[in-house]
Amino acid sequence: MRNRCSPIALLCVFFAGVVSAATPDDGSVLPFPAPENLSVAKETLAESTLAKRTSVSHLAEDAPNILVILIDDVGFGVAETFGGEVHTPTLTRLADEGIVYNQFHTTSICSPTRASLLTGRNHTRVGSGTIAERAVNWDGYTGIIPKSSATLAEVLKEYGYNTSAFGKWHNTPATQTTAMGPKDKWPNGYGFEYFYGFLAGETSQYEPRLVENYNYVEPPVDETYHLTEDLTRKALAWVDRHQAFSPDKPFLMYWAPGAAHGPHHIFKEWADKYKGAFDDGWDAYRVRTYKRQLEMGVIPEGTELTPRDPTMPSWDSIPEDQRAFQRRLMEIFAGFVEHTDHQVGELLEGLEQRGLKDNTLVI
Repeated sequence: MRNRCSPIALLCVFFAGVVSAATPDDGSVLPFPAPENLSVAKETLAESTLAKRTSVSHLAEDAPNILVILIDDVGFGVAETFGGEVHTPTLTRLADEGIVYNQFHTTSICSPTRASLLTGRNHTRVGSGTIAERAVNWDGYTGIIPKSSATLAEVLKEYGYNTSAFGKWHNTPATQTTAMGPKDKWPNGYGFEYFYGFLAGETSQYEPRLVENYNYVEPPVDETYHLTEDLTRKALAWVDRHQAFSPDKPFLMYWAPGAAHGPHHIFKEWADKYKGAFDDGWDAYRVRTYKRQLEMGVIPEGTELTPRDPTMPSWDSIPEDQRAFQRRLMEIFAGFVEHTDHQVGELLEGLEQRGLKDNTLVI
């Protein structure tokens, strides 16, 4: 019987060779082509040549680690760094040591902002025109970041970075976040080699619904537990593993706690720091913040204070017997934000203790 060769097989082999040979090595197309295998297998081991597999670095020798910190639902006038009244010494230190922008725009809601940040594209271009729970089968609103739009993690991983994400994800349709998946749209499917956090838009800070990579895990049963603190510990533990096994590689870390999105869960001692700070209500707070931002140059000279949104009641319209409750809500939120700033400080201090501060870009 004569040997036969399928024309389709020949065609596949031909085109595979063409694609491989034509793939550029300049980063304009990812992944990079695999290095040539110089090993030669012959009929006997003595005749064969075994060459060590080579790896090509596509990074500068001093390529920095990158830490991206995303804090949720914290307005421009909250932190004292920008004229607010919530104590944020870590953010102030970062601002003093780095560059501050006052023209950064978000999409005002969770999933679209995160998708834009991770891909560098307009939110509707990456299927994220609304939050993941509202995903529908309309172009731009599917809740799915298409594989044609690489994330920051996917790109940097191809260049040789180790990648991780901690905290809130909120970029997977809710129907795909059960324990049975499908899980290709979870963080690991978008270039993050390690993930610890939650997939939804919010979760309890005391009893969160946690995911580690592809599996749901239970939080510790501990009255002193708080998710933001847990995320800090887990992040530094991951850095330790990175340093132990691949100290020659830079890392990307995306650290996005649930704070200060609801539910506003914080220990009493943090909220009590702001006892009485907002007794005159939110309208007076807006005016004070506006004046400080003008004095600090955070907003340009001549900027006018925007009118209060008509859907937001004035402080004067709040009945006296309800004001204590409203004041406490503001105190809790402020304590939650300061606690988050403190945890960012713990994370940065941990990097400094490990000798990583000077070569880490914090965004």
